[in-house]
Amino acid sequence: MKKVLLFACVGLFLGCGPKNWVKNQNWGNALGTTYSIIYISDEELDFQQEIDSVFQVLNQSMSTYIPTSDISKINEGDSTIVVDDMFREVFDVSTKVHKASNGYFDPTVGVLANAWGFGPGEQLELDSLRVDSLLGYVGWDKVKMNSDNTISRTSPSIRFDFNAVAKGYAIDRLGALLDEKGIKNYLVEVGGEVLAKGTNMVSGKEWTVGIDDPQIETGRQLKRIVTLKDRAMASSGNYRKFRVDPDTGEKYVHTIDPKTGYTKNSSVLATSVVAKTCAVADAFATAFMAMDLEDSKEILQDHEELEAYIIYLDEEGKTQEFFTDGFTALVKQ
Repeated sequence: MKKVLLFACVGLFLGCGPKNWVKNQNWGNALGTTYSIIYISDEELDFQQEIDSVFQVLNQSMSTYIPTSDISKINEGDSTIVVDDMFREVFDVSTKVHKASNGYFDPTVGVLANAWGFGPGEQLELDSLRVDSLLGYVGWDKVKMNSDNTISRTSPSIRFDFNAVAKGYAIDRLGALLDEKGIKNYLVEVGGEVLAKGTNMVSGKEWTVGIDDPQIETGRQLKRIVTLKDRAMASSGNYRKFRVDPDTGEKYVHTIDPKTGYTKNSSVLATSVVAKTCAVADAFATAFMAMDLEDSKEILQDHEELEAYIIYLDEEGKTQEFFTDGFTALVKQ
């Protein structure tokens, strides 16, 4: 009996030796940007076909740049479209963040995004009268998800634009795919937004990601490096997405204030939000770009599930940083 127990214990310890972890990676272009997906396992795997399928279904549902997508057909007036689960889930996230952000997150700004030159539609010459007119077609209270999964709008001129949440949602769907495959350690990145689960078992360290310096307009320089585990982070800023009027030289940023109808050139330079899901982080990061800093701080106090890092200019034009306590703990020194 003692010999049997001895052999059993030896076998147990041998079986619990270190694994030879394999770093699997897929990368490419999707959603108008690049992506990189790293997943750790004890064997070589390749989920490229499944990853492509996620992007394909998402584009067909919510890409405003594909004329045959569901969202494009809805925007063009087809009220018979029955949206899929992805569209409905993004609609639900948008509803929650719209309410939590006091209306500063609003995917019905599509008509304004087009008018200001940041959408697939026609760019317009804008003055205060025209902006006020277009604002009549903006408002989350003007749209409704019906029980049969069709969409109702109070005006055919209302345009959905999920670009400020769809990328984060795509990351969540890719994470769900890896979860279904039994992968417990991965890092999904699409266009700078990330979802981290577990740890990097190959290096034996936590996943680390960088945050760009918003004051570097050409090239890249990291402002901060943070560690993430079982959380998502999304960032937003006006340092890359802007256009300059060739005649006047005036700079127009892509952040649109849904309350005024104008692009938001504010003292807030960039925001990064950490949340349980990347869709929520993505939506709040966009909302905080449209809001004044003090308003963002109030929302963060009311939503302890969110952590944030905001880079801004003070009254003297000097660069300052705001951290929630939870975000400070994530910063790698």
